[in-house]
Amino acid sequence: MEWQTVCENQYLQNLPFKIELNKWGQIVMSPVKIKHSFYQGRISALLNTLISEGEVMPECAIQTSDGIKVADVAWISEKRFDLILEETSASIAPEICIEVKSESNTNEEIEFKKKLYLEAQAQEVWFCDPNGNMKFFNQEKELKISLLVPDFPKQIKRRYQQ
Repeated sequence: MEWQTVCENQYLQNLPFKIELNKWGQIVMSPVKIKHSFYQGRISALLNTLISEGEVMPECAIQTSDGIKVADVAWISEKRFDLILEETSASIAPEICIEVKSESNTNEEIEFKKKLYLEAQAQEVWFCDPNGNMKFFNQEKELKISLLVPDFPKQIKRRYQQ
């Protein structure tokens, strides 16, 4: 199956699942809990506050060597955004690809996605664990802070906890 077909299929619209394709064109669905949505929203809002340029995108479809993967949140520069704006799925990854780790995700799955996003030319890959703790990576190593957004917090909290 092709990503365009998935996007146009009326039966796959408005599902309470995140949909991706593996390298064989098979649909992979993951259920999304409220906490997952909360972290996506907070990360997006924080990025919009901390970066004055580029675009923040939830659920960004990215072409990888293992099919279409969907970053929970992504940040992309204006230059790179101009390259992919009309595409169905991004042929080049946004500079920052962020995954919110669910309890059902294994460490192997998360590490594999990191590898795929970096291969697709992401500059950083971030992970948010089920407790809101953030980890930042580039091609070489885990980072103490994001090099692209150094003021991004190491833990996502509810507004009243800030």
